[in-house]
This record gives sequence, structure tokens and C-alpha cells, in this order.
Amino acid sequence: MTGGMELGAKAPSLIKASLGRTGKWAGSVAFVSGAVSDVLNPLAPFAAYIALLAAVAAVIIAIAVVLKLVLAAKAVPALIFATSAAAVAGGVYGLQQQTNAQNGVIASLVPAIAELQQSMGIVAEKVAKIEQTVTQTQKTVEAVKQSTDTVAKKTEEIASNQQQQAAQGAETQKTVEAVKQTTDTLAAGQQQQVAQADKLQATTEQIAASIDTIAKGFAALAAQGGAIADPKRPDEFYHNARVYELSGDMLNARRSYLAFAGFDVDAVDPYTRFATLLRVQDGKADAREVFGALSDKGKALSIKLVHLMQFDDVQRLDKLNAFIAAHPDFAPAYFLLAQEFSEDRLGSQSLSDKRSEAQALTKFVAYEKDGGLLKYFVDQRELADWLDRSRSRLAALGDVLDPALFAPTLTPMRSNQGWSMTISLPEPATAISWRLGNSGPFTDTGFMAMNDQRTGKPMPNPSFELPDSTAATTIGIKYLDLRGRETGPFDISFDPDAALQQGAKQILDQFWTSWIAFDASGNHGLVYFSQMLSFRCAIKQVHYGLNGAALDKEIKMPPCDKKDPYAIPYDYQPYFKVADSVKSMSVQVTYTDGTKSPVREYKRQ
Repeated sequence: MTGGMELGAKAPSLIKASLGRTGKWAGSVAFVSGAVSDVLNPLAPFAAYIALLAAVAAVIIAIAVVLKLVLAAKAVPALIFATSAAAVAGGVYGLQQQTNAQNGVIASLVPAIAELQQSMGIVAEKVAKIEQTVTQTQKTVEAVKQSTDTVAKKTEEIASNQQQQAAQGAETQKTVEAVKQTTDTLAAGQQQQVAQADKLQATTEQIAASIDTIAKGFAALAAQGGAIADPKRPDEFYHNARVYELSGDMLNARRSYLAFAGFDVDAVDPYTRFATLLRVQDGKADAREVFGALSDKGKALSIKLVHLMQFDDVQRLDKLNAFIAAHPDFAPAYFLLAQEFSEDRLGSQSLSDKRSEAQALTKFVAYEKDGGLLKYFVDQRELADWLDRSRSRLAALGDVLDPALFAPTLTPMRSNQGWSMTISLPEPATAISWRLGNSGPFTDTGFMAMNDQRTGKPMPNPSFELPDSTAATTIGIKYLDLRGRETGPFDISFDPDAALQQGAKQILDQFWTSWIAFDASGNHGLVYFSQMLSFRCAIKQVHYGLNGAALDKEIKMPPCDKKDPYAIPYDYQPYFKVADSVKSMSVQVTYTDGTKSPVREYKRQ
């Protein structure tokens, strides 16, 4: 306690003596540093940083003097200098905030200083330098915050060791509160710096050259021809890359492509060409490595898209689908997705592959409306090529997206033993199975004793048998396509009565020349109609006329026997007599479905 009183008694004399020795140069240095920080204000609020650092230093020195950690005679000059610096810098920062002088108070008052700032590059127009400064500032702020946290921790340790000294303890507590308040102020300033950084990023994106400008510059350079001696713009680097590539100078072509990528332009065609060059020269693994590094450094989605296209098969398709899920409006991805299912990529396409290709191409072409694809291409000729290829493939694929046109069908054929069901598929299959009804297990049709040249695998049997007692039901059909992917099941209605009539009608229409036979097997004067009789289940009525007369006569058919539909009843006569004067016969059949056949003419030989 006595030591504290002695220090209090000596303090005025020490301060007075120190002011005499230190005050002049400390004030001058503080004033100069305040002026310099004001001139450098466009780069960052250095006045605020100096004021904050000087204030913290003054507090630390004061604590050290009070606790006798250093000699007062040595510490007081430093305390005076820190206090002077804090006061001057704080005053400058206050004037800057009050006058809203972003380039500094002095620059706003003295035009020569503003011109000096311009000539020294302090007020730079390049956002990249400003961003670098902000980054450095953030690191400095973090360092100050760590230093402040260390001071707070040290202060709390001193307070715990000096609890017996009530007066010194109370003073230390006040100091701790002041340090905490300073820390809160620092945190608020840090948040302000983050907001400024976000604003700078937005400005950077606005300053970035548009694809349209680059595309126009590239088109002009392409018309001019020849490499640019000292390229600076992205369109110049891309132009040079193409020129070097065409001349076979792959090293300079690669350098030019890399320089173009450094601008982070979000256009897909330069990167697809660059990736092709890398794959040809060094292989897919090298291309994947190069674009992986570019993707890590850049933000352009085009680079990330081309990077994932350097992976193999299933992994590439999975990554591409994930990219589209994350960026559903990035149109070029749909064209590249279509290539994954194309005939060029797969060799042989399944129906599912064709549909996937058509869906992706349809999506890509839809973006052409209102110039929606222009923003993704530097070379508009490349876009035209993508569109031409898309339209050509869509024309070749036709109506593949219409499910009604590409569904399996069943052709039932009735025999005296039962039903033979023949399956027609819209594409080659590696296995076929069926079932009766809407539930239950499927039964494989098995395989034939031959290979299908379209698949290179055993040909599945396209038919199966059903008993003649089968009632109307639903038959399910499913199959494996040439890639082993299951397609279906497809539910097909089966009505035995309608199928019997339809099958008989088909045969009658196909073989109508056999409906009538004059004088068959030497039986002169007889007209036979055995074929119509065998397929009578499809016939409702048969009318005929002789020698060109009206169809006013009718052949009466026996009822259809569904259990034995093709048999002729033993008590039915399949012919009738005509006179020798009959030279021709006209016949028309009315079917059970209400339709009528054309009038058929038969000549007697």
C-alpha cells in the first residue's frame, strides 16, 4: 500500500518530466501517423486500427505500471506515445465518420492529395486488389482479437493473484471491463468488414466481362485470323488456343486454354475443347486432374461440369445427374446427359436409352427460345453444331417418347388344344416372363436354341401356351432389355371370345381367295365354302349372288363351337349345287364385330 502511495506521489513529476522529453516527438509522430492513415483510408480504415491498437497498448502499459511489472520511469514515455497516437488517430477516424469522407479528410479538402492517391494507385479500380486488402485486414483484425483475448486472460490471472490488494484489485476489474468493451467493439468492426467483403464480391461479379462481349470479340478475332502477339482478354486467349491447336502447337494451345480458364468465364465450349485436347495428349486421368484443379480454384459451373465429364461411365453419369439436380437450369448439362445414352456412346441402344436421350435433348433444345443458350457459348458456331446434332437425333428417335406406340402386344391363336400366345416386343430382349391376373409370380418363357444377333445372347422364347378353358383375364408381360434392365410389367387384357373372333376374321381376310371353290375335286356342279365354315366363329352372315346378280341369297352357317371352333359338324353339308349356266359368284361376309368384307368375285373355270 505504501508503494502505491509513493507511486501516486511521484506520478506528476514523472509525467511532467516525460512530457518534456517525449511529448514533442510523440505528438509529432502521432500527428504524422494520423495524416498517413487518413491518406491511406481508401484502402482500409487505418485510423480506426491505429486508434484501437494504441488504446489497447496504453491500457496494457498502465496495468503494468500499476502492478509494478515494469519501471514507471521507462514505461511512462511509451504510455504518453500510445495515448497520443490513440488520441490523434481516434480524432482522425471521428472526422472521417462525421464527414463521410471515404478517401480521407485531407483528400476531400486538398485536391492535390486526391490526385496523389490516384497516381500512387491507392484508389484502385481493380476489385481484385481491394479484395486482397480486405483479406489482409481481416487477418489483422483476427490477430488483434487473439491478442486482446490473451490480455484479458492475463488480466484475470493477475486479479486472482492480487485479491489481497483491494484497491489494486478494483482498478484491475475496471481495466478488464474496459478490455471486454474494446473486444465487443472489435467484433462489431469485424462484422462490418465481412459486410464490406460481400459488397466487394458483388461488385467483382458485376465487373466480370459478359459472355456476349467475349463472344463478339472472339468472332472478330476469328475473322481476322492469326495468333495475338500479346493477348490480355479472355477472347484473345481462346482465339490463340484455337489457332495453336489447329497448327499443331499443343503446348502453346494448352497454355492459352489455361490462361482463358484463369478468367473463370462461365462458357462451356472452351472447356470442352480443352478437355478433348488433354484427353488426346495425356489421357483421361490427366484431363480429370487438370480440371479438378481448375474447379477447385474457380466458380464457373462450366468448369465443374466439364470436370465431372472426365470420370468413367457409371461414376460420370451419377455425377452428371447430381450436377443437374443441383443446377436444373444449366442447359448445356442436358446435351451432355443425352450423349450418355446415345448410340455413339453405347453402340446399341435400348428403348429406355432412346427415351432418356430424347428427354434430355428435348430439354436442351427448349432453352433455345429467346436466346437462352447464347450465354453458355463463346463460339456461336459450336452452339449451332450442338443444336443441329440435337435436332437430327430427335428426328431419328421419332415418337419414342409416346408410351402407347412402344408397348408389348399379344397375338392369341386358338387351336383345338388351347391357346398359343405370341408376344411382340418393341425392342430386343434378353428374357421374357408372363403371368395371369394382376398379382402372383411371373413365369419365364425360356429360350430358343439360337442366339439373337442383336443382343449376342440366347433368344428368349416369344410365346407361351394357355388351356382352352382360360377365362377372360389380364395377362402381365415384362422383359429384360439388352442392358439387363427390367421393363414392365405391362398389363394386357385377354378376352377368349373376342380373340377367337378376331383370329378367325384375320385368317378370312388374309385368305379370301379360298372362300369359294367351283367343281372342287371333280365334283361338277357343286360350290364348296369349307374355309368360311371352318372360321365361322367370326361370321355373322354370308350373302351371295350368281352371274352378277344382287346379293340376295344367304349361306346359313351353323353356330360357333367354342370348344372345337374349327371343326365342321358331321351333319352339315359344306356345299350347294348350281346349274351349268352359273359362270360367276359374288360374296360378302358380315363379321360378328359388325364390319363387312368387300364384295369378292369368283369365276368358274
